[in-house]
Amino acid sequence: MRVYFDNAATSPLHPKVFEKMKPFLTNEFGNPSSIHSFGRKVRVAVEEAREVTAHFINSSPSEIYFTSGGTEANNFALLGIAKAELAESKRNEIITSKAEHYSVLDTCKELERNGFNIKWLNVNSSTIVELDLLNDELKNSTSLLTLMHVNNETGSINTIEDISKLAKQRNIFFHTDAVQSFGKFLIDVKKIEVNALSASAHKINGPKGMGFLFVKSGTPIAPILFGGSQERNRRGGTENVAGIVGFAEAIRIANETMSENEIHVKKIKNRFTKGIKEINSNLQINESENSSPYILSVTFKSEFYNNDSEAMLMYLDINGVAASNGSACTSGTIKPSHVILASGYSEKDAIGTLRFSFGMQNTFEEVDYALEVLERMAKKFRK
Repeated sequence: MRVYFDNAATSPLHPKVFEKMKPFLTNEFGNPSSIHSFGRKVRVAVEEAREVTAHFINSSPSEIYFTSGGTEANNFALLGIAKAELAESKRNEIITSKAEHYSVLDTCKELERNGFNIKWLNVNSSTIVELDLLNDELKNSTSLLTLMHVNNETGSINTIEDISKLAKQRNIFFHTDAVQSFGKFLIDVKKIEVNALSASAHKINGPKGMGFLFVKSGTPIAPILFGGSQERNRRGGTENVAGIVGFAEAIRIANETMSENEIHVKKIKNRFTKGIKEINSNLQINESENSSPYILSVTFKSEFYNNDSEAMLMYLDINGVAASNGSACTSGTIKPSHVILASGYSEKDAIGTLRFSFGMQNTFEEVDYALEVLERMAKKFRK
């Protein structure tokens, strides 16, 4: 049996999404910026997709900017807002957490190299930013706050509405990386009052290389790509029409199946969690009281196990189970996850932390098989 429990990395393309994309990879090849009929027909498809996307999060279509994915959307939000706000108000302080995705962390480091003051917040053992700590750090000099909605490694959920209220009280712009929550939970940008929100298509059975950034009207943002007037002069480059149309179809499907999907993955996660606890009490489930049912983080305690995440993942893969560890592999050296380290684990424990992430296509039979493999693996790596 082959089991794919790495849906947080990417999800399988939905057949209906593929069918919607096909015409724009073949016959409907026009450039949406062209004024002739070939271009106009494609432009209509792009703007219809923009309306679908905007409606899904209760925004205006003019507040949606299509990007090449979540990474570009995060870069666009941070670089664009930080630079525009610096020019307008001279505020140069940005606040983020130590448990963000690398597309946020590395962009903040780049801003730091260019003179911006970055405050790196600690997270608690559940990888959540505590509101009291955040409130103490927000200053008049702060221009931008960026915190993810759902953590991509642990599934912990930050209370976005409460965070946005704190930011709004001090006139601070607030961006959230919603890559792991968009299309899985109901998001109303008017209700949560964020200034910017990033999302990605391939996390919800859409195409890779496609995302968007929501930017609330009135939020200052400068372009980071130049040389084209696309996306209202803020994101130059010919639009990925097939990707945009595919993303819109994935959103339509998510809109119809979101509740059903959540119920299903909750059952999958609960069964998997129960099974892991039965394998051995030395396996630690890393989750907060309020966490995403789509993601489960498990730590093999280094006191009892010879931890080696690369060897563990290879063992799972050889036995037909796909998972991940959130670690970066550089020059053959496994680095422990910065997220797991930020939650207070040692390096040895972090190297023994695995992430399992679920999708609508997963079954109880797959859960039971994966648990059998995990039980054998726990015995193999036991000290």
